[in-house]
Amino acid sequence: MDAAQDSHQTAGGLPRRLCYFNAGFLCDRRLRRILHLAGHELVAGRAAGADAVAVWGRSPYAARGEAAASAQGLPILRVEDAFLRSLRPGRAGDAPLGLLLDDMGVHFDAGSPSRLEHLLATHGLDDSNLLMRARDGIARLRGSHLSKYNIHDPELPPPPAGYVLVVDQTQGDASIRHGGASATTFAEMLTAARLDHPQAPILIKIHPETRLGLRPGHFGPQDCDARTRLFNDPVSPHDLLDGAIAVYTVSSQLGFEAILAGHRPQVFGQPFYAGWGLTADRQPLVRRRRKLTPAQLFAAAMILAPVWYDPCRDRLCRFETVLDQLEAETRAWREDRRGHVATGMRLWKRGALQGFFGQSVPLRFRDPPDRAAALAARRDRPLLIWAGQEPEGFAPPVPLRRVEDGFLRSRGLGAELVPPLSLVTDDLGIYYDPSRESRLERLIRAPLPAGGAARAERLIASLTGARISKYNLGGALPELPRDGRQVILVPGQVEDDASIRLGCGATRSNRALLQAARAAHPGALIVYKPHPDVEAGLRPGAVAATDLEGCADFVARHADPIALIEQADEIWTLTSLLGFEALLRGKAVTCLGAPFYAGWGLTTDLGPMPERRLRAPDGHPLPRVTLTQLAYAALIAYPRYHDPISRRPCPPEVIVERLAEGRLPHPGLTNRLLAKAQGALASQSWIWRRQ
Repeated sequence: MDAAQDSHQTAGGLPRRLCYFNAGFLCDRRLRRILHLAGHELVAGRAAGADAVAVWGRSPYAARGEAAASAQGLPILRVEDAFLRSLRPGRAGDAPLGLLLDDMGVHFDAGSPSRLEHLLATHGLDDSNLLMRARDGIARLRGSHLSKYNIHDPELPPPPAGYVLVVDQTQGDASIRHGGASATTFAEMLTAARLDHPQAPILIKIHPETRLGLRPGHFGPQDCDARTRLFNDPVSPHDLLDGAIAVYTVSSQLGFEAILAGHRPQVFGQPFYAGWGLTADRQPLVRRRRKLTPAQLFAAAMILAPVWYDPCRDRLCRFETVLDQLEAETRAWREDRRGHVATGMRLWKRGALQGFFGQSVPLRFRDPPDRAAALAARRDRPLLIWAGQEPEGFAPPVPLRRVEDGFLRSRGLGAELVPPLSLVTDDLGIYYDPSRESRLERLIRAPLPAGGAARAERLIASLTGARISKYNLGGALPELPRDGRQVILVPGQVEDDASIRLGCGATRSNRALLQAARAAHPGALIVYKPHPDVEAGLRPGAVAATDLEGCADFVARHADPIALIEQADEIWTLTSLLGFEALLRGKAVTCLGAPFYAGWGLTTDLGPMPERRLRAPDGHPLPRVTLTQLAYAALIAYPRYHDPISRRPCPPEVIVERLAEGRLPHPGLTNRLLAKAQGALASQSWIWRRQ
């Protein structure tokens, strides 16, 4: 379970029974849910018996609640969005991921101290763990290109570096008026930027809501000249900040992010981040005298002050959990926002594929691949193809991604038509084909992001502690003979599996694998586990009883694979994912093929191995990959996950929890009937494998 959230807001002291007088508190389900989880009871329009009146910040509708509070002598609790809000702005329909609850004021109103200002002024902000989390959080926000709103495209190139960035805001924004500024201040700011930097180009950054046509800003074409232009492209704000030589703002959150990027922004209003020694303040606030570091500012504003909400698990959470969730949602939006044409997808999978890739724009399915490629070119959409369905020499005129099941797939077999919880997409190759580089290989070699090692280690501990595997079939728990011999587990595979066809040398059958294991360990206890698809008669790979004699001492039929791994000393495999699952559990693994987890120094490799995994182009040996790097790439960075309960993109931690708790919807009736039919027609698999 996720730890309780850090905020002092839920630690007691804030009013609990809240009355309200505007429809937002009645209609916004997410707002009501977060307040409820934070311990507040909402009552519409009745001050009697209430502890306080809830109002939304300094909105025009707050006056009703303020008047009622004054008449009844009640305190006011002001509610505002946290600084990491959602994918799209609230006016575009997205619910917030966090709130700021303030019984003193509101963070953007410089007229009086707010709860956040009090925190910044009085909290020690010197705990080493807190500051480490803050530094990691800053790095993750910048590395993942996350901001308050996130409908920007990190792949868009920023302008050539060397410009002055002037930040626009929407007209009527309460942070302007209550931050000691006005519309005139924006004109003064632009004039100051021109005078301070007489030779530099000036970019006026348009607000995301203005770009969407939701609210007008303060600048327009009349403010442009030979070196001043409006910048409306959805470039990552972090990339924009990195290319700027100076940043000018009134009270925008981009000024806060400028501090995190190493700038000392010129600030013309009085936002929450001004006055702490990190900004050049044109209107200093004399009551703010403390000097803070960027990490301390971040710790208070992003970790301690907000109440954060996990929409998949429906509970309050820590800041890092919201980061995990928003990373998953923004990745899905960035990859899918143009829509896709999909080909080579079996009929029963298409509903699940829509859930993964069709939430922004519905998928268009088209077969065969050449017709799909033509449609994708006409629609200017990327093409998705199920890995293994790609014709030889296929070169569509649009970006192509290959799709496959992820490594935490489901509770039940794909061959039994159980929908997946994770899928991978690969624009270079596919993880089971060592003949060409895959995106997973690059991710395995990539440096871990801030906090990535700790996150991967926690994930490993969670899935091993919950005994999670790819299919989570359970099964019998065999007690192996314990006579002092070394226990070698040999997992059988489907012998026409693409990973064997593409990733094995001379040894490519279950029989040959058993013979090799016996030859290397003549005195060991060799345990053979047939593949569940083979046991069900759905796929080829059965080993005759006569061939098992002398090679296998124990055949673990319908056995729990995790129980077998736990009892084994070593695993011998061709390319089975059980080898990866054994590595996660600290077991020795010998590979006779080239699965994605081999060739990095973690396994004993007896099969053909791609040279690129072993040596750099100059011939020098590459450094060994750690298990943490491998797990981060394979379980966090490479796959995409879809939560079947909330029906939204999610991080792997949610899926591990769902699998551990068993809270998964059953396959639909159609899938269950098809699964029964294919079992009855197992000997005619050419029929059902086309569906």
